[in-house]
Amino acid sequence: MLKRRLEKGQLQREAALELGVNTWTVMNWEKGNTEPVIASMPAIFNYLGYNPFPTPKTLPEHMLAKRREMGWSIQEAAEAIGVDPSAWGNWERGSLVLFRKHRTLLAGYLSVSGRAINAEMSKRWSGTHSTKSAV
Repeated sequence: MLKRRLEKGQLQREAALELGVNTWTVMNWEKGNTEPVIASMPAIFNYLGYNPFPTPKTLPEHMLAKRREMGWSIQEAAEAIGVDPSAWGNWERGSLVLFRKHRTLLAGYLSVSGRAINAEMSKRWSGTHSTKSAV
């Protein structure tokens, strides 16, 4: 944030105005005292001109990336696809998405392959439910 602000030749108050936050918020972000809330992410991405987070690889990472992109809470994201917020939260924290209907909803909403989600869920299921041979 600081690098971009200096590239633009802006004072903290000018950056804050552009980002829709107060000057103290920008100062605290730049000093590392606080992290931006998800609701601020769309403005930050726009300000920076890019998304600074790594490319998501897993379903939970895709879910968090989508919420950052939209600036949404878990509840808002869950409402967007018509599921309970606790389900979205659990899935984003790595719980299995058991029902194919939910996997299909997520795939469409997140623009990721349904096959990839099914494969990831199958792999996780096998990893947690494997049979161990007796020794």
